Amino acid sequence: MSKLSGRRVEELLAEFRRRRVLVVGDVMLDQFLYGNVARISPEAPVPVIEVAREEWHPGGAANTARNVSSLGGGALLVGRVGMDPAAEQLRRLLQEENVDARGLLKSGDLPTTRKTRIIAQHQQICRVDRERCAPLTAADVARIVAFVRAQPKLDAIIVCDYGKGLVTQAFLDAIKRLAPIVTLDPKPTRELRLDGLTAMTPNRQETLQLAGRPSGDTDWRAAGEALLKKWKPKMLLSTLGEQGMCLFRRGEKSVQIPTVAREVFDVSGAGDTVIAAFTLALASGATPEEAAVISNHAAGVVVGKLGTATCKPEELRASFEA
Repeated sequence: MSKLSGRRVEELLAEFRRRRVLVVGDVMLDQFLYGNVARISPEAPVPVIEVAREEWHPGGAANTARNVSSLGGGALLVGRVGMDPAAEQLRRLLQEENVDARGLLKSGDLPTTRKTRIIAQHQQICRVDRERCAPLTAADVARIVAFVRAQPKLDAIIVCDYGKGLVTQAFLDAIKRLAPIVTLDPKPTRELRLDGLTAMTPNRQETLQLAGRPSGDTDWRAAGEALLKKWKPKMLLSTLGEQGMCLFRRGEKSVQIPTVAREVFDVSGAGDTVIAAFTLALASGATPEEAAVISNHAAGVVVGKLGTATCKPEELRASFEA
């Protein structure tokens, strides 16, 4: 596969700024507590973390929208939050990231999903989740679909399913007809019909699970081909960690793209970066291979940072130059 020239990268980055992408799915508020292990607790054989700093970031679908915006695209976010302080904090963070959060649906019955990660010496010690999951009601689906239809032209829709209840079959069937490009970051534990999509971006394990491979089977290439036959997306981009990515397309030979990551500090949210960059590139006129290469470079940037991070245009340029 030929490399992208600097000129082509600049052309696509310029197009990013002209694109408007709707991100819809399960939104979260991510908290990161960074510190050092000072001693073992006298109460139990567990480390005591002395917290040095605390960070808050948009998570889940909100992190995907944040990545679209960071790369230069216009990001509109649709999701569900509670009527709580976490929702207000998430809105403030999204405003700082230039993400349009008018599509956040307020729920009086469910809290805003929060995930707290405790990190010491660059290692995640544990994660604490505060959430309650419930499917969208028919009335909620109708409200969100009406909101999306009322928006100016959308170049693409990204669906982020984290299994918290927003992405139901009725919702997916309605939303995937509202833009020329619709991509999905799937959740294998959900039993949804996934036909009619432009692209899917599962990781290695998700690819195997979605294809129904037996436990212990590691043939991700056969699993990717099986998913193409089962759900018939135009393409499937499977992320493979240290092995990079593999792009599958119907009727064509799969293309493996080696990783460009130099150092891996944290993979939290890397999948959000991949689908954001891949979708934005496709909407900007990139070929599937070009879009895959761009998303590979963007992912290489964010895994070199701690926390749910983003990739900026200048960082993408630097990655290609390197």
